[in-house]
Amino acid sequence: MSTSKVFVARLAGMPVTGPDGDEIGRIRDVVVTKRTDSLPPRVLGLVVELPTRRRIFVPILRVSAIEPTAVSLASGVINLHKFSVREAEALVLGEIIDTVVTVKDDQVPANAESGANVRQSRIADIEIERQRSRDWAISRVAVQPRRRGRIGRRGAVSVVEWEELVREQNEDKLQDSGDAAHLLSEFEDMRVPDVARAMRELPEQRRLAVAMALDDERLADVLQELPHDEATEIVTHLELARAADVLEVMNHDDAADLLTELPDSEAETFLSMMNPSESGSVRRLMQFDPNTAGGVMTPEPIVLDPQTTVAEALAHCRNPELSPAVASLVFVVRPPTATPTGRYLGSVHIQSLLREPPSSMVAEILDSSLSQLQPDDSINAITRYFATYNLVCGPVVDDEGHLLGAVSVDDLLDNLLPKNWRDLDIHDGDAQDDSNPTKQQGARA
Repeated sequence: MSTSKVFVARLAGMPVTGPDGDEIGRIRDVVVTKRTDSLPPRVLGLVVELPTRRRIFVPILRVSAIEPTAVSLASGVINLHKFSVREAEALVLGEIIDTVVTVKDDQVPANAESGANVRQSRIADIEIERQRSRDWAISRVAVQPRRRGRIGRRGAVSVVEWEELVREQNEDKLQDSGDAAHLLSEFEDMRVPDVARAMRELPEQRRLAVAMALDDERLADVLQELPHDEATEIVTHLELARAADVLEVMNHDDAADLLTELPDSEAETFLSMMNPSESGSVRRLMQFDPNTAGGVMTPEPIVLDPQTTVAEALAHCRNPELSPAVASLVFVVRPPTATPTGRYLGSVHIQSLLREPPSSMVAEILDSSLSQLQPDDSINAITRYFATYNLVCGPVVDDEGHLLGAVSVDDLLDNLLPKNWRDLDIHDGDAQDDSNPTKQQGARA
């Protein structure tokens, strides 16, 4: 049964279907106008994520019905332009929910400054309602008492009319403070690249609030998926001690890329706050040209001594923190095994490990004939290396025979793709199928 009013949080993740019932995508947000008067903001449309991860805008007038399990469109023809929020617009989930507002409340004492009966509350949800004109607008707001401090329970939810929110003088939008709790819960089950993509679509202040609310490991993972300039912006807004903690958790090559975007004095400040064992590797990477094997390698591949058994080597490959590419090859060296290592002896592919008895030593199945990369090898040389030997990971060895690190295919792709590749969807550039009922039509309404 179609409804004429709904709370926006219920729409998050709900499928959007065309007239034929086929799913087009899923709702990720609702776009509303920013008002400069006391009237409730009008709903402009939905942010819909397609199966390709592209987010598009669907005008609310295209919606024929909002049902308990899906939102139906009156037409299967949609605009495939990538969504971006405009200055006069706001995202309900991305900007409004979790913000702090002032609410009229006759049950609380009058405020000493204004003389009004008001209380500070957090927006927990927004209700939108269909109007007689077929437009939709915000009607009511679910609020909770504002929590004092970072810990403690939230109060009970109450629902108030939009008109009960107190507008501050010269205010043209809701307050931007808040704890981003709703967005954090939405990101919880998303893959890291998808979280990074969603964060990039948020307004700057909201993006920074979400970043500060993430734990160190999650934030480090997200920073590694952001363009260097955007990751740098977030790091420089963190408290110095926390920024150093996050940089320590990041892959050393990603941390080095981020710090090279900063002025030398600022980068040195961060490095001095980091644990010396972590900052040392980052400093070494920063010495190489970023477009060489030394500049893109990871200094922490799987490095073992010759007496390591096959069983022990496979245990290292199972480390869930390693990418599949890095885990595909183990490198055998004379002690020390920390990079730069003792003399490099050779490598063993994971397929070889799987074929050998667990008690065998890696020295018995060592491949010492595989060519090595030099730290000053170019990106083109690395590409030819992987194509020649059908590998996804390769050793970087200096002139004295020390293993410095390893280049993986994901490091290589990061440098081969256009600088703006993170702005593109997976299938951008593919030919559009003119028979597709969701083909691009015109500009955004």
